[in-house]
Amino acid sequence: MAKTGIDLFLDLLADHGVRYIFGNPGSTELPLNDALTRDDRFQYVLGLQEVPVMAIADGFSMASGELGVVNLHVCPGLGNAMGMLYNAFREGTPLLVTAGQQDRRLYFDEPILGGEMVEVARPWTKWAVEVNRVEDLPSAVRRAVQMALTPPTGPVFMSLPVDVQMQSTETLELDMSPIRIPDSRVRPSIAALEQAIEVLHAAQNPAILGGSRVTERDANDALVEFAETLGAPVIAESGTTHGRLAFPSDHALYGQGLPPWAPDIHDRLSEFDVIFVTGMDLFRLYIHYAPDLAIPRHVKLVHLDESPCEIGKNFPVEVGLIGDTREGIRLLTAGLRSRMTEKDHADVGERITAWTARHRQGIRNLKEQIEVERGMLPLTPLCFMEAIGRVLPEDVVVVEEAVTTTNTTLERLGYLKDPKGYFGHRGWGLGWGLGVTLGAQMAWPDRPVVGILGEGAIMYGIQGLWTAVKYKIPATIVVANNAQYNILKICAQGMGLPEALKGNYEGMDLVAPEYDLVQMATAMGMRAVRVETADDLSAAIRESFSISEPMLIDTPISRKAGEKLNYG
Repeated sequence: MAKTGIDLFLDLLADHGVRYIFGNPGSTELPLNDALTRDDRFQYVLGLQEVPVMAIADGFSMASGELGVVNLHVCPGLGNAMGMLYNAFREGTPLLVTAGQQDRRLYFDEPILGGEMVEVARPWTKWAVEVNRVEDLPSAVRRAVQMALTPPTGPVFMSLPVDVQMQSTETLELDMSPIRIPDSRVRPSIAALEQAIEVLHAAQNPAILGGSRVTERDANDALVEFAETLGAPVIAESGTTHGRLAFPSDHALYGQGLPPWAPDIHDRLSEFDVIFVTGMDLFRLYIHYAPDLAIPRHVKLVHLDESPCEIGKNFPVEVGLIGDTREGIRLLTAGLRSRMTEKDHADVGERITAWTARHRQGIRNLKEQIEVERGMLPLTPLCFMEAIGRVLPEDVVVVEEAVTTTNTTLERLGYLKDPKGYFGHRGWGLGWGLGVTLGAQMAWPDRPVVGILGEGAIMYGIQGLWTAVKYKIPATIVVANNAQYNILKICAQGMGLPEALKGNYEGMDLVAPEYDLVQMATAMGMRAVRVETADDLSAAIRESFSISEPMLIDTPISRKAGEKLNYG
């Protein structure tokens, strides 16, 4: 049987090690789905709508570090997926997103479902292309995959016309060379490293801002060693971009997360004279608050990033380091150690002692507040999170899409010991959390995976529950159910909107009627329960870990609106 364009596409992906194709098919994707019926190199993972399809691929790719491959149905399917594509773009997730395009012989007639997709996808991808010759398909696939996986990583998009997918390649001589990803670990320049080491060595009260890309570039251990050498706390990204942890939350130098608003960030950072920044965008904020100077003017910034565009983008830097995250951190650590005197070691020891005391006191304060709220029903967000945290095993994977409830509580209590096992929302397009939970569980089948989701967020991708049951993905889904879009109420109050300040809101309460998530999950074949107390919540989570199927746990929590986010 002569190979077709879609056969070549699959051959290249299989040779690269791709195992899964996440999709929702339509008429323009039928050549792919037909080919997959006779190709046992792949598992096709079906989602009932494009939001969970994209989010599952996103979670799989982030957890595994591998290319995620998505197949969507032409223009409407791409349209449905755009919110999740935006999330992946903000995260820098290496996805190959494909969609079938109408047969080119129909183009002039303006066929149903067909239309411009490349320009639609381009703003939220590293590269977007329509492949109009089967001869170009191998080169297009190689280029797309290399661009997706080369830092700064991110999604790419390919539009594949039906006739290109079906065209025979029997008479063509095509270059089917395998996909090769170049080694991108480039060190910063020697001159910049020397300047950065001088600034850091002279710091009296340094801090570190560590972001998601530390984890994604396998630099966690290097950052721990650097922080201990410098004697500086590692502060995580703001809640608005709090995607992956750069540092173990039970470490004495974990400095908790930044608050989400510029004035609060300014206050938090004002005690430091030098701040080393790596693995994060400085900053991507959410709501304008005045004064809007997030970085105090007296602070000297040393910023390491693989993308020159991020350095000095929003704030002037004392030293910019362009290069690989892990190698750059290791070189800074070695340079600092070579210069440290006996007094330097003593100063570092004093700073570590002081930060250890602050870290422990923060945990004590939070536990005291939990005890004050214990016994309240519905559960307060703090007691809800503590009931989850107390039963989490050390190798747990946590996905969060309930920002006003989770509130970095698991980190502030030191429950998240493995930075690689944490996934928070960076794009803030709702519907992300359920799919990412399932994708992470597919990537790490031997680890327990817990998704902590808001009752509003889960409804954007509720069809993912069906996929979890169909493919027996044994993730635990815990819903923090306050029957409202509380983040919008917080923002409305922060913006000083007159009715919000009176407690009046339109379109932000999910009541009259309230929907029953347990019935929805049960109707899709999933085990589901509703619990109300902290002990029952802990028990249900333990039960979910003991079974080999997915489980949803719905928990009512306090409906008090507009409480300010607290990041320690």
